[in-house]
Amino acid sequence: MWYAWLIIFSLVISPALAQPAPAGEWTHVPPEASGWAATTLAEARAFADEHNFAAVMIVQHGSVVAEWGDTSKPMELASVRKSLLDALIGIAVSHRQIDLGSTLQQLGIDDNAPALSAEEKQATVLMLLEARSGIYHPALYETPAMAAKRPPRLSHAPGTFWYYNNWDFNALGTIYEKAVGTSIYQAFDDEIARKIGMQDYDPRSQRYSRGAASVHPAYTFRMSTRDLARFALLFLNGGRWNDQQVVPTDWVRESTMPHSDGEDGFGYGYLWWTADMPAPSRRAPRLPAGSYFAWGARGQYAMVIPKDDLVIVERADRDSDRSPPRVHDAVHLVNLIRQAGHLQEK
Repeated sequence: MWYAWLIIFSLVISPALAQPAPAGEWTHVPPEASGWAATTLAEARAFADEHNFAAVMIVQHGSVVAEWGDTSKPMELASVRKSLLDALIGIAVSHRQIDLGSTLQQLGIDDNAPALSAEEKQATVLMLLEARSGIYHPALYETPAMAAKRPPRLSHAPGTFWYYNNWDFNALGTIYEKAVGTSIYQAFDDEIARKIGMQDYDPRSQRYSRGAASVHPAYTFRMSTRDLARFALLFLNGGRWNDQQVVPTDWVRESTMPHSDGEDGFGYGYLWWTADMPAPSRRAPRLPAGSYFAWGARGQYAMVIPKDDLVIVERADRDSDRSPPRVHDAVHLVNLIRQAGHLQEK
């Protein structure tokens, strides 16, 4: 009897885990039927259109409350790609293919001239996940702003300083592919996309970004808004998709906890941004406590809000020459959407 009550209690306190995930097409629930205000949603849509969001999808309790724009068009994800790799690395860690404590020296990871120093090679896989490697070698696919902020080489010992570092993220791609023996794109299809029923993802349409700056290519992704919403929902549900554990629950929890103070008042976990900051007294006030998100340049956002059992994906089309929305626009849109769901008062 006590075991039955424990199950009931766990479902009550963990509504996200109790919701079925879509096995095929998404389930759509009319806003009024789920208590959402259609007029306020229309105001949110007007704001999204004004700020050049090309596609938006709102998912609560595993069903689509509202969506607009072309949610089936694969668009460039920019740095959201890093959160996708995080999931793959978590699976590889659970299979004992990757050891987070392994150093770059042990893994045979280096770069072109100027090559890594002996000290830099003591950085671990965990440090790269946290963007704390202390390796400030030029990297591919980084924005001018990232390059301008890059500290001088050897200015910080491995593990001691957070810097949003494409070298770390790209080298993680190399480490992953060496460990599992296949491409990131095929692995993502096998380990995640097909298991959660992505409708538009095609590993053959993905491209690496290569160049002279580094031997470690950037693994760029194109993905539709509705497929990215499935990925965000997978994390909201603790890595589980209906009766299958796709990503280990502990890995989801650890990845989306704040391990460092990041930028713009947000924390940083393992390749995910967090609303919370490492110190309990510090939190970005613009998103509910416990929220986290994947963030890519020029308007790519996958917001996960466990408090509301809610996923909001907001996408600008990077193929367009329209001015992209900024992060505070994305957060404001989240709050408009939450107002439509009467979630601000809860």
